[in-house]
Amino acid sequence: MKFRRQLFEFEDLSWFPKVIRAGMMDYLRFTISLLRIYQPIVPLLREALVRTGQQDILELCAGAGGGTEGVWRSLRASGLPNVRVTLSDLYPQPAAWQLLAERTQGGLTYAPAPVDATAVPANMAGFRTVFSAFHHFPPAAAEAMLADAVRQGAGIGIFEGAGKHWYELVLAGLVLPVVQLVTTPFIRPFSLSRLFFTYLVPLIPLCTIWDGTVSLLRMYPPDQLLALARRADPNGQFEWQAGKVRNPLTRSEVTYLLGWPGGNEQLSMSNEQ
Repeated sequence: MKFRRQLFEFEDLSWFPKVIRAGMMDYLRFTISLLRIYQPIVPLLREALVRTGQQDILELCAGAGGGTEGVWRSLRASGLPNVRVTLSDLYPQPAAWQLLAERTQGGLTYAPAPVDATAVPANMAGFRTVFSAFHHFPPAAAEAMLADAVRQGAGIGIFEGAGKHWYELVLAGLVLPVVQLVTTPFIRPFSLSRLFFTYLVPLIPLCTIWDGTVSLLRMYPPDQLLALARRADPNGQFEWQAGKVRNPLTRSEVTYLLGWPGGNEQLSMSNEQ
């Protein structure tokens, strides 16, 4: 599925109720963590951290932090015991982030104020990561995010928990909503509003179906990610690589783009199965 459609997602709308957005983010965090969607990118991210000499990760557009704890623990187990993560977002989720901070004993911290991923404050250092969110940005804004990383000399990793296949649209529309109805009572921290807007007034699952479907249509495949990187880095200051990597347990794919200083126009694409 090569084409891309810039349709709207509810969670992007400024007027969208915070309680519904938070419920959707909590579900995504729970599901991504449960299925360990982003575990296949740990070796890629570890290599990028080693190449840049970084111990700090600045997660942009973090939402509720889905999958971040698992990636952090795997990075520590892979020989990076001092790695730390700071969660940030234009719409901060401190309730969800505080839970992660407590569970990781400060290994995951967060920025309480809104952070614009296309213009990150200079005092927020670290290797930048974006999980499950890059598709929200139309080409001009996506290029601006990459250009800001290049301008500040900050390595960056873009990760989307799908391979952009037609069958994933079926999963988003038919299978995942059932999973949402079954798992919602087990999501923590507990929230009565989440139960109300899932079972009595089902705005959370309905909006999740729409946003999940649109997310796949908005995703950039690897060749488009490299094209954005090329435009964001016209002088070839970074080395870039893009591709897909498969989760051997779930057979799901993660699409990624990685870039770090020291390029000389090195761009590569790979598919690791």
